[in-house]
Amino acid sequence: MVDVILGMQWGDEGKGKIVDFFAKNYDIIARFQGGPNAGHTLYVNDKKIVLHQIPSGIFHEDKINLIGNGVVLDAVTLKKECDAVAAFGVDYKKNLFISERTHLILPTHRAIDKASELSKGVEKIGSTLKGIGPAYMDKTGRNGLRVGDLLDKNFTSNYIKLRLKHQRLLDNFNFQEDISAWEEEFFEALEFLKTLKVVNGEYFINDKISAGKKVLAEGAQGSMLDVDFGTFPFVTSSSTITGGVCSGLGIAPQKIKEVIGITKAYCTRVGSGPFPTELNDATGEYLRNTGNEFGSTTGRPRRCGWIDLVALQFACMINGVTQIVMTKADILDGLAELKVCNSYKINGVETNQVPFQMHKMNIEPGYKLLDGWNKDITTVNSYADMPTQMKTYINYLNNYLKVPVNYISNGPGREQLVKV
Repeated sequence: MVDVILGMQWGDEGKGKIVDFFAKNYDIIARFQGGPNAGHTLYVNDKKIVLHQIPSGIFHEDKINLIGNGVVLDAVTLKKECDAVAAFGVDYKKNLFISERTHLILPTHRAIDKASELSKGVEKIGSTLKGIGPAYMDKTGRNGLRVGDLLDKNFTSNYIKLRLKHQRLLDNFNFQEDISAWEEEFFEALEFLKTLKVVNGEYFINDKISAGKKVLAEGAQGSMLDVDFGTFPFVTSSSTITGGVCSGLGIAPQKIKEVIGITKAYCTRVGSGPFPTELNDATGEYLRNTGNEFGSTTGRPRRCGWIDLVALQFACMINGVTQIVMTKADILDGLAELKVCNSYKINGVETNQVPFQMHKMNIEPGYKLLDGWNKDITTVNSYADMPTQMKTYINYLNNYLKVPVNYISNGPGREQLVKV
């Protein structure tokens, strides 16, 4: 049996904490897509740690953590992360596994990413410059190197061939930066990677499922960044939705049961691209500062706005979401009035559907006005004790989305999660 946790907005929904919370109910936590552009923030013993590649179940010593083949792996980032995890007393070598089909991010992928994003005349998509897009391009172009290739005696020569190909592309961008230090660090990290448990991921996970083990598939980024269904071209390079679980881990669709969608009580976005409910005013600034809305990977300020139910309903539909966890509800504590986007108006026509090429349209969001609760909810541990105005907010979401909000996160702590 496989359950899925994924984001329903533009990422940064607080998935790390939620995966950490649910992990106790599962035997295996598996990342199925994305790369080190995703930062999942956890608080362990009141200390903050951000995981970029390792599944968020790593702090549960009795759980298996699998990096699936749908992920693109930065060996340097992984090594640093393993060191950080070890500092918490976790023996990562015991319960961290990597699929041999997982593609590697090379130093030249990072260089291409940077050169492309900084190139004049190229539309900026807000890349984190981690090499994610170029690594996925090599994957689909059948040029990539995979973790399992590390055991091939021809690995170095194959790397050189690919590097020469990348160099021609970098020359076209007139990229002059010396990446020799990146390469030195990369090859050191590969030696470390060889000491970890590399497995045939699809047989590994299906054998566990056949043995009755429970799997929690952990997504990165969010549904509105999906390469097919997101706000293209301002998207990530992988399939962030439920369908990506099958190709990213090698499991059949009928093995998926629960799909737990994560949404903030409001909405944020990092980088460029359409954002219908964005607030460029004092309220937007309030959400950013109160919610500490700065990228866990880049530190970039996040764009903030009201919750968008048109986009959320779309995400529920394409993912088959069965239940919702709403995070950062406490950030709305200080607002006397709340708005909920329940429609779009495009060229004078009202719609409840996410349009094709959203970035080329002037979308006017329609809002439902609701009273704020104006009360500190961070110490509340029972839904019955939540303010009436919050219950009205939740009921409105439930009725619109036709999917229940089952949990509310009212603070960053592990224990600050209220069952509805």
